[in-house]
Amino acid sequence: MTQGRGSRGPVADGRHTVVVGGGLAGVTAALALADAGVRVTLLEGRPRLGGLAFSFQRGELTVDNGQHVYLRCCTAYRWFLDRIEGAALAPLQDRLDVPVLDAARPAGRRLGRLRRDALPVPLHLGRSLATYPHLSLADRAKVGRAALALKGLDLADPALDTQDFGSWLAAHGQSKRAVEALWDLVGVATLNAVAGDASLGLAAMVFKTGLLSDPGAADIGWARVPLGDLHDRLARKALDSAGVRTEVRTRVSSVCEHVNGGWSVQVPGGTLQADAVVLAVPQREAHDLLPAGALDAPERLLEIGTAPILNVHVVYDRKVLTRPFFAALGTPVQWVFDRTGASGLREGQYLALSQSVAQDEIDEPVAVLRERYLPELERLLPPARGAEVKDFFVTRERTATFAPTPGVGRLRPGARTKASGLYLAGAWTATGWPATMESAVRSGVSAADAVLGALGRPRPRHLFEFEEAA
Repeated sequence: MTQGRGSRGPVADGRHTVVVGGGLAGVTAALALADAGVRVTLLEGRPRLGGLAFSFQRGELTVDNGQHVYLRCCTAYRWFLDRIEGAALAPLQDRLDVPVLDAARPAGRRLGRLRRDALPVPLHLGRSLATYPHLSLADRAKVGRAALALKGLDLADPALDTQDFGSWLAAHGQSKRAVEALWDLVGVATLNAVAGDASLGLAAMVFKTGLLSDPGAADIGWARVPLGDLHDRLARKALDSAGVRTEVRTRVSSVCEHVNGGWSVQVPGGTLQADAVVLAVPQREAHDLLPAGALDAPERLLEIGTAPILNVHVVYDRKVLTRPFFAALGTPVQWVFDRTGASGLREGQYLALSQSVAQDEIDEPVAVLRERYLPELERLLPPARGAEVKDFFVTRERTATFAPTPGVGRLRPGARTKASGLYLAGAWTATGWPATMESAVRSGVSAADAVLGALGRPRPRHLFEFEEAA
């Protein structure tokens, strides 16, 4: 148990909120409430904080369970990094630059780049698209027209959620190649679904916000240290400083409302009393903890599908990749990141392959995945052909994200429930974003805001700075 030691914000009053779940949503809600002067207890069943963005030890390596990135437009996650004093450990690119290797092209002609210029939208991507070698001249022209049509969509229109992105792209002249080499290159990584399986509403949100809102919106950031240093170690330090009582290895078995108001939260060996409760847990777990009548149709939470992500980890005896990361076409490989420095590896190079939409591979044996991916890396990276593989392993997140299928929007609840004092948080709630770290943090802010409103507490101004920056 970690006990709060001091306070960054106002001294906590007698009102008590229990936050169930120590992922990014729960940590955000706890910090926001504590900063507003609310007494907070954060409960997490695992032995660590961070949810599905965490690290573990494998011998001398510190390994992230999966590669996580964010964009400059992720103003809420950037606020979170600032709040835990971790922004310098997960810097952004100065300017969007994504190397894209096409394994199907001849050697020497495989590299293309998606990068921006210091020009206003949409001219900031004009030169990059005009010279992008993985699309034909005709496809490049049609991509520009589709982007302008996408920019004109109204994200508040609920009809967008009923359509799939693939059909919309086809109706706007996008070829199969254009979908593969551009739209899915971005969409698979951000949505965890191919265009044909993704809600047009969520896809439009990703592309409008990331590529068509501000010239720098899509600049990429990622942790140069293990994720556990950010989402567990620094998060705990921030929680402690804010006065939050944090208990790990503490699984909540039930949440019950009192007749005269207030809540009881049952944990092993005891019961916590609270004025408000935030359930910041996955949708199925939230469904099981919800009291009767808290939502009009709680079964909808069980209708929110999930999608897996597979991560392939390869340690070579020498350096085989000179770039920090790249994306790939014409191969099963999707995105490859150099994690050597972050992992603590002293000799050789450690690459992490992030494989979204992994339904067909998530349960494959390691030996099968090794036979599939090592030759592909040798195709893409000639220096790998003579390198010794010192270690090969995989991490699997079978329910990494919610599935962003058409119609999912109507299933995602907001922060407030019909039960007074009970609130929901998590990337799967109605944030308007797909299942990203940004969505998780936004949901925590929304839940905290709802609690503060119910308790009559003012909003801390710094908490909502990211809304002004958005």
